[in-house]
Amino acid sequence: MEEQAVMAAMVTGTKDITKKGKRIAGGPKKPAPNGHGSRGNGGGPGGDDLARRFEPDRYRIGMWVALAGITMLFTALTSAYIVRAGWANDRLPRDWRPLVIPNLLWLSTALIVVSSVTFEIARKGLKRGAESVYSRWLLVTVFLGLGFLTSQFVVWRQLVHQGVYMSSNPHVSFFYVLTAAHGVHLLGGIFGLDYLLLRTWRKRQGEFEEKKRQALADSVSLYWHFMDGLWVYLFLLLFFWR
Repeated sequence: MEEQAVMAAMVTGTKDITKKGKRIAGGPKKPAPNGHGSRGNGGGPGGDDLARRFEPDRYRIGMWVALAGITMLFTALTSAYIVRAGWANDRLPRDWRPLVIPNLLWLSTALIVVSSVTFEIARKGLKRGAESVYSRWLLVTVFLGLGFLTSQFVVWRQLVHQGVYMSSNPHVSFFYVLTAAHGVHLLGGIFGLDYLLLRTWRKRQGEFEEKKRQALADSVSLYWHFMDGLWVYLFLLLFFWR
């Protein structure tokens, strides 16, 4: 009797284990990441989830951090310029010979100021969903930025032909250093504009894509307007504080 009871218990336990295994194997499937059996993209339900989780402030904060570094660089250069100008005027009057404003610099200043206006027109077009307005004025901004860099290069070439080199005197040295540093950073802004144009031409759709494009455009516009204001500041510093 005892042996029969033990055998019955073993059979019952085996059945229970088999049932549990079947329940585990045939249990409910885990839902896909977007809850619809597939991964989300820019235009599907998963893209809507991404759009809700998207935080544009990350782009803005990253840009402010980058601009803080650029500000420190030009603050150091400005301090060196002011100290050197004051020291030269007090001790070596002949050492500091200010450069006369090349006429072409007025044109380059106008180009970069206008480029900020065209960028704002493009950004407002993006907010309205006017893709043609956005891409057209963004392209105009790129050409204005390239025109600014070209005019700066022509000014440098003119100075070289006149025999005005970086080593000619301290004021000229600061002119070359400050304008070159600004030009390099502005070139980075042009790369940012090109990236915005590339995303426009790829024609991706979806709420997430639209929010990301808007956040990128806002961040690049912040950088571009900063470069505009920085040039005006440098222009006034070099030719009206000397």
